[in-house]
Amino acid sequence: MKEKCIAIIPARGGSKRIPRKNIKLFHGKPLIAYSIEAALKSELFDKVIVTTDDEEIASIAKKYGADVPFIRPKELSDDFTNTKDVIDHALKYFQERGERYEYECTIYATAPLLQPKYLMEGFVALKNSDAINAFSATTMPFPIQRTFKVDKNGRCEMFWPQNYQTRSQDLEEAYQDAGQFYWTKLDKTSNEIMFGKDSIPIILPRHLVQDIDTLEDWERAEFMYKAVLSTQ
Repeated sequence: MKEKCIAIIPARGGSKRIPRKNIKLFHGKPLIAYSIEAALKSELFDKVIVTTDDEEIASIAKKYGADVPFIRPKELSDDFTNTKDVIDHALKYFQERGERYEYECTIYATAPLLQPKYLMEGFVALKNSDAINAFSATTMPFPIQRTFKVDKNGRCEMFWPQNYQTRSQDLEEAYQDAGQFYWTKLDKTSNEIMFGKDSIPIILPRHLVQDIDTLEDWERAEFMYKAVLSTQ
């Protein structure tokens, strides 16, 4: 029997650094469309929903195939609302209507490089394990052990000075959150953070990972997307 899965895409209307970011045109389509289409193409989900406080976002989300069963309350749409509260609100909405799911996947609306195969890889890895979460990750482009900060006088200060003479290949590889998707088994709970022992990282190649928080990020993501298209 097929497991019941729901994809939840949070997309509030307010965006300070890039106004209307979630529906700004990215290579001719609203940014959120890429996340919706990746979720639908994966054929993993019984339901793909967008939770938003914004009627225009809701209309565009529906156009690209997502369900928008409610408009999110304003108290869950400010700069201080965390993603967990938004997801819990959506799941509670369905529970109150007799709809229960075994797996939930949070997909960010700002992931135009997301590919359905990695959603599938995350689901299969989680389903066949005793882990509670599976999420997108990627390798750091440089050894974090050799990083430094700039002090108040504008001078360098290494976080780990003892690693200054250590060869890069002798340092342990580090990983970071790719910010694309987060699978969770809904019948289990954990006291661990997402980046803890109850989670499986799904490692994406770095050329498919780009946070989009600033206009510079946006331009870089567009170049990366175009490069990916040219190889397909």
